[in-house]
Amino acid sequence: MAGTDRSQEASFKPGPAIILVEPQLGENIGAAARAMANFGLWDMRLVRPRDGWPNEKAIASASKADHVLDRVRVFETLEEAISDLKLVYATTARSRDMQKEVLGPEQAAANMAAYIGGGQGVGLLFGRERWGLLNDEVAMADAIVTLPVEPAFASLNIAQAVLLMSYEWRRTSEAGRALPFADGLDDAAPREQLVGLFEHLEAVLDQSGFFTTPDKRPSMVNNLRTALTRGRFTAQEIRTLRGVISSIDRRHERPNPNRQKPIKGQGSAED
Repeated sequence: MAGTDRSQEASFKPGPAIILVEPQLGENIGAAARAMANFGLWDMRLVRPRDGWPNEKAIASASKADHVLDRVRVFETLEEAISDLKLVYATTARSRDMQKEVLGPEQAAANMAAYIGGGQGVGLLFGRERWGLLNDEVAMADAIVTLPVEPAFASLNIAQAVLLMSYEWRRTSEAGRALPFADGLDDAAPREQLVGLFEHLEAVLDQSGFFTTPDKRPSMVNNLRTALTRGRFTAQEIRTLRGVISSIDRRHERPNPNRQKPIKGQGSAED
């Protein structure tokens, strides 16, 4: 879905840290950074990335989410990566044999918003591409977050998981309550213009003999008016429609360029 506006400055409002534990592919790191940027997150932390950092493949797949990549911090241990955070959630698609509260993404986002609103840091843990988080890493989290995926095919790409959780976070924020261009529609035309369209169309239909059964005319007119009212046409759209009706009404006044002329030597029926 294209539509990035390069004239807009990225905002760095408080949000959850995204912590990738031993990510293996630079492409996934870059795609996760892009997902974060889509929804206003910027604090990415890497724990022992397999191919080191910085990573050219991550830069290439981040689609210019430079403000995220420029702020990436790399840690040797998970303990260091989460040391400043008050609330930590571990994302996993597998059941763990431990007494941990399990939350859905919506509840997790609401809880994180409450902590961040109180000035406290929160983070989301994401594991390796092949096998996710280890049990001892999940044990360091306050709770587990899982998604309502299909149990027979529950594994998500890291970037996909980051995208879904970033989206849920965005929905809890004030910025997520308004779409970026939802207010661009023109107002519906005044009712008098809509009535003028009704009367114009009905007059032309009367003249063309459309209403062949007089006693059915009222119900047919009501059906037409109901359908046209649902359109919530703008003033410009009504002018266009009336122009179309007028053009159809005047069709007999114009020569038909597609009418075939008689071939010389072949007279018409009146010859």
